[in-house]
Amino acid sequence: MASTQDILEFLSGILSKNAEEKSLNWLSQKTEKIQSSGSPTAFFLAFSQASRFFSKEKLQLDEADKNKADELVSGYEPEFWNVLQTARTYLLLSYPQEKETWFSAVNQLFETADMHEHQALFAALPLMPFQEDLVDRAIDGCRTNVALIFDAIALNNPYPAKYFPEANWNQMVLKAVFMQRPLYRIQSQDSRSNPALAEIARDFAHERWAAGRNVMPELWRLVSPFLNEKYLEDLQKVMSSKDDLELAGGALALFNGSSGTGKTLLSEFPTLASQIESGEITWEKVGKEYQDTRV
Repeated sequence: MASTQDILEFLSGILSKNAEEKSLNWLSQKTEKIQSSGSPTAFFLAFSQASRFFSKEKLQLDEADKNKADELVSGYEPEFWNVLQTARTYLLLSYPQEKETWFSAVNQLFETADMHEHQALFAALPLMPFQEDLVDRAIDGCRTNVALIFDAIALNNPYPAKYFPEANWNQMVLKAVFMQRPLYRIQSQDSRSNPALAEIARDFAHERWAAGRNVMPELWRLVSPFLNEKYLEDLQKVMSSKDDLELAGGALALFNGSSGTGKTLLSEFPTLASQIESGEITWEKVGKEYQDTRV
C-alpha cells in the first residue's frame, strides 16, 4: 500500500478534474486548517459541510487514473465513487494520524454519520491507516439494510476479502444474496470461496424454491468449486429452467467446477458451453443482466 501522502496526491488530482475551482479552494482551506490545528471540531464541520461544495455525481476517470489507483492500493476502484465521498476521504486522510487522536475522531464520525457519510467512511477503509483495528467496525456495518451503506463495504472494496474472518465473510456474501446485490462486484470471491458458504447458499436456494420463488443466477458461483452429488442435483434442476439467465448461471457453475459429472451435464448444452468458452457468457455479464431485470 502506498503512503497516505501519495494517496492524497492522487485524490487531489482526480478531484481537480471532477470539481469546480471554488469547491477545490474550500477543500484546500479546510484541509490546511485541520492539519495545522488538529481540531476535531474543524474536521467534523468540514466533513459534514462538504456536501455543500461537492456533488454526488460519479467520478469521471480515464484508464490511467484507474491503473494508478490499483497501483496505490490493490483493488481500489474509485470509478465506483462519487465526487463528494472522494472529497470526504481527502479530509479523512488529512486529519493528523496519531493513532489515539485519529481513532477518537473517526469513531465519533462513525457514530454520528448520516447515510452518505457512512458511504464515504466504509468505502475508504482500504485507504485508511490502522486498518486491522477497523475490522469490527466494518463487520458491524454489514448489518445494515441500507443498500448504499452495505454496498460501500461489500462491493468493489478489497477490505473484506483481506480482513474478514471466514464466518463474517460468509455472512456478508449471504447478505448480498439476500439483498439481491450484484455478487460479481464482490472482490476476491473466488479465492475466498469455502465449503461452508457453498452449503449456506444451497440452503438459501432450497428455501427460495420451497416458497415458489426463483434464485439469483450468480448464487451458483458460490457452489461451483465444490460440486458433488447434492450440488449437481440442484444444478440439474437449474438446467431445466426456461429462464436464460438461470441457464447461464447453471452452465457457468458446471463449466468452472471440477466435477466430471458436471462436465457431462454441461455437454447436453453445447451452445451454452461454446458461449462460455468464447467469453460471451461470464459471471459479470450474467450479474449485470440480472440487475437490469430488477430495475
